[in-house]
Amino acid sequence: MQAGKTAQSGFTYLYVLLLIALIGMGLAATGTLWRTDAQRAREAELLFVGDQYRQAIRSYYLLDAAQPRLPLRIDDLLADNRRPDPVRHLRRAYPDPVSGEAFVLIPAVEGPGIVGVHSPSTQRPFKLAGFSIENESFAKATRYSEWRFVFVAPAVNVAPGPGIGPATEPVTGPERTPG
Repeated sequence: MQAGKTAQSGFTYLYVLLLIALIGMGLAATGTLWRTDAQRAREAELLFVGDQYRQAIRSYYLLDAAQPRLPLRIDDLLADNRRPDPVRHLRRAYPDPVSGEAFVLIPAVEGPGIVGVHSPSTQRPFKLAGFSIENESFAKATRYSEWRFVFVAPAVNVAPGPGIGPATEPVTGPERTPG
């Protein structure tokens, strides 16, 4: 054997092992990025679908201005039979995009009906800011299950009865004279 050959044997093997280790670390980092990107996409879809449920409940509630009422179940949003022609407030019963399960229904505090939905997922959300006005409370949430898509009924304007007027006079600014 030659003296020079024994000193160099095995370096190619080490280079191949190093190359395989680097490729493995790159694939692991890529997998993490793909998983994060997929969760962000499911999160955006959850915001969209939750708003669809909120808008459907609002539409159901406001359909009959004389007697507004809340839906009793999701099927009421899919086919509202209070009119001669059924009204579809929601295209379909969407599953929760994060967990893949059905949404949890939020019952009304007073009276029958549902006022909203939320996800059953206990995962931590990535999005912590930049929500719409209706969803601004989501910034404090630590789990997706705390993202509650709730319809808030508008305040009922009650006309004052006879002899009942405003409690105070309207507030006006100080009188100013030109000059």
